Amino acid sequence: MPNQIAVVTGAGAGIGRATVRMLASYGFDIALIGRNEQRLQDAAQELEASAVRTLTLQVDVSDAAALAQAAEQVERNLGPITVWINAAGVTAIGPVLSLDEATLRRVTDVTYLGSVFGTQAALACMRRRGSGTIVNLGLAHPLRGLPLQSAVNGAHAAISAFCDSVRPEIRALSDRIDLTVVHLPSINTTRLGWSRNLSGHTLKPVGRIYEPEIAAHAICQAVLGHHRDIWVGASSILPSLINGLAPSLRDRFLARKGFKAQFGADAPEDAPDSFVESVEGAYAAHGPYEGIPLREQGRKPLLLTIPRRIGLGASLLGLAGIVALWRAARGKN
Repeated sequence: MPNQIAVVTGAGAGIGRATVRMLASYGFDIALIGRNEQRLQDAAQELEASAVRTLTLQVDVSDAAALAQAAEQVERNLGPITVWINAAGVTAIGPVLSLDEATLRRVTDVTYLGSVFGTQAALACMRRRGSGTIVNLGLAHPLRGLPLQSAVNGAHAAISAFCDSVRPEIRALSDRIDLTVVHLPSINTTRLGWSRNLSGHTLKPVGRIYEPEIAAHAICQAVLGHHRDIWVGASSILPSLINGLAPSLRDRFLARKGFKAQFGADAPEDAPDSFVESVEGAYAAHGPYEGIPLREQGRKPLLLTIPRRIGLGASLLGLAGIVALWRAARGKN
């Protein structure tokens, strides 16, 4: 049986780089798409020991025509695409009035439209056979609604809404194509350091930090299973419940704590961002922070699919109801 063919955008560094390594360990032939040719070549060279075929394509995902042409080249050179993962994106962090038109457009073009164009390119190929898996990336609940992150939050919210609308179209055509969103917490990659920082402070990840292999593991679970959504980490359960039951309470909390949670102690430095040109250098999957690793043995971080979230949410609400009834009974006594 021939190897399955996977396409990964943003494959030169960060989550994309970790994902191509893990997919190669499962025996996938891989097309690596990104802007930095040298990092793509380095990533492909890492996979030589896995004895899989690779193809590197230097493409900006905001260019729909170039991405569609890349998909056709993958089909010609490697074979039918069975998996497509959109892992490319750029970030801008700062007060909403500090975000000029060019900044907002670039975040939208790469993070949101890059995922849309990638999904379109993948669907155009997969519909020929009526099967495949497409994975887009979203934000876990602890990162949603953070102050100073309106641009990237808007882009990821748009990705989720886009996928919600496309899934019924796929189902109506009776295609066996899965469209999954993997909702990620803070991941230890280079992206935060490459973001356009308009906050006036050094930046740090918010909440628990996970190594990129955790994100790659979740993405591979989406590829190997049939899931609508996957959330990484149990830390997303409480914020999602609070946001659903009392959204203004979380707004007040983030207004008091959300700014400081993103700022480091060091003085801000002028550093290049990856908005227009790829940042040069021999970067790979990991960033400069210390994150929770993916254990080869023992307990792995919790991956929540929709049935698990419903079950845990119901259990927490039931527990809260029992506590409330117990307190009310004590009050009467």
